[in-house]
Amino acid sequence: MTTTEFYQHLPILETERLVLRPLKAKDLDDLFEYTQDEETARYVTWNANQTIEQAEQFLNYVLSNYEQGNEAPWAIVWKETGKMIGTIDFIHLLLDDNKQAELGYALSREFWGKGIVTEAVARVMAYGFEELKLERIQARCMEPNIGSARVMEKVGMTYEGTLRRLIFIKGAFHDVKMYAMLRDEYAAVTQKKEANTKQHQ
Repeated sequence: MTTTEFYQHLPILETERLVLRPLKAKDLDDLFEYTQDEETARYVTWNANQTIEQAEQFLNYVLSNYEQGNEAPWAIVWKETGKMIGTIDFIHLLLDDNKQAELGYALSREFWGKGIVTEAVARVMAYGFEELKLERIQARCMEPNIGSARVMEKVGMTYEGTLRRLIFIKGAFHDVKMYAMLRDEYAAVTQKKEANTKQHQ
């Protein structure tokens, strides 16, 4: 599979509470609802949307990327209501000999503190290691973003260091924390979970 084919045929993934699927035109209102929140946009590269037209512009960009096979996210959908509450994606996906990817995500503030991003990240990582046969999956967050750092730690990623003044966003340079998990580390964590599950059956 090439990266173009992957993004053109983004798989639908499920967890206990979530469906991860390609964005659709019908997601516009849900997308605007959370992307207009300044707090949600605080630690991401994009600015909060001021108008629904700005959200629509982003949505059209994503839909176009699916068609062209360019980088594009999954919608994070809350199963209980069918509401889109965020996005998660593989960015810088390499399916050649390098076999690695970087994760990015954003979630509606209404759903913070419920373990939702951790659940979504774990599912996407499982797909990356098990189906795409990736060797390394990494994720980064701005240093003050404690919540995002905790997500990476919860899924078993290793903190590899802080990259000082790595990015210039919203008028300032920011230090960025780097986390990653390797294929053999994922296998070890998975085996441990399976062993614990068997013990409690």
